[in-house]
Amino acid sequence: MADKLKIKLSIADRVYPLTINPQQEEGLRKAAKKIEAMIKQFEQSYAVRDKQDVLAMCALQFAAQTEQKDIDRSTDTLKAEDKLKSLNDLLQKHLVS
Repeated sequence: MADKLKIKLSIADRVYPLTINPQQEEGLRKAAKKIEAMIKQFEQSYAVRDKQDVLAMCALQFAAQTEQKDIDRSTDTLKAEDKLKSLNDLLQKHLVS
């Protein structure tokens, strides 16, 4: 427990005390900052009365971004596999000739 770090993060007007590994601090602080910025954006763009609604919209936005990155990565992988297969076929043709 000696190598753990105690920090406090503020999200949606609440303070969350956390005990973390020191290497996690930067990522957690950046994530909290992004959440706060997104909360502010949603509150300015929509008539939201409840923080719970804003937090749900933030969660949906972050989950959708993660899912889209996975879809994009999968598509990129399939494209790369197709290109490698074509290149391999071309090399096989030239090796056989």
